Amino acid sequence: MVDGRLTMSTLSVIIITKNEAPHIGGCLQSVAWADEIIVLDSGSTDDTVGVCRTYTDHVYITDWQGFGIQKQRALNKATGDWVLSIDADEIVTPELKAEIIAAMQTPDLNGFEIPRLSNYCGRAMRHGGWFPDYVLRLFRRECGEFTDAVVHERIIVTGKIGRLTMPFLHDAFVDFEEVLHKVNNYSSLGAKLLDEKGVRSSLPKAIMKGLWTFIRTYFLKAAFLDGQQGLLLAISNAEGAYYRYVKLWFLQNEKNTRL
Repeated sequence: MVDGRLTMSTLSVIIITKNEAPHIGGCLQSVAWADEIIVLDSGSTDDTVGVCRTYTDHVYITDWQGFGIQKQRALNKATGDWVLSIDADEIVTPELKAEIIAAMQTPDLNGFEIPRLSNYCGRAMRHGGWFPDYVLRLFRRECGEFTDAVVHERIIVTGKIGRLTMPFLHDAFVDFEEVLHKVNNYSSLGAKLLDEKGVRSSLPKAIMKGLWTFIRTYFLKAAFLDGQQGLLLAISNAEGAYYRYVKLWFLQNEKNTRL
């Protein structure tokens, strides 16, 4: 053990970015102890790349072909024994750092899921399906790869997987402008993904999807226990589901008119 790092196993941190200047500094500072940091940017127009280069020499700029492909590109550049995939708006706490270092010494596990404690417009959300929100992010480099999904990509790991207990701190939505931006962006990506899977949509289906999402988030998953932000979360989740299926409906209508 040297300066809190393993001497036997090395760790590569991989991050994909685009216009993440408000978040990326805190993220990189929280993983500065890692042996290697790989950043793959897809054309930021703010100071994201400049900030990243103050923390690592491994900053690359590429085109954008979706979350899965982009993260696999970053993984392909990693050289560590273990890989930690982290988003630009996430932070590794000192407690999580210690748990990651210990996990890398586990001989019979090839990957670990890590919980996330996400912030929604100023409040850490512990209900509404947002906590513990386990995500598979730590894995042996030679045992993992990303799916090529445009959105909602996953890491496929061969071998046994464990779970850590200390969470990432996830600054999911700083303010409501970011909520609106992400709802619009992710609903567009989600509609394209559903269309590729052959899912059909209609206006009544979109309305029902939105209504059910609100009921599930606010009542069944108890978002009401998170106060006003819990209500806002349930509404924005419902809007995301509604917009996703409305956009899918319009997309399919456009295809039919071209036939």
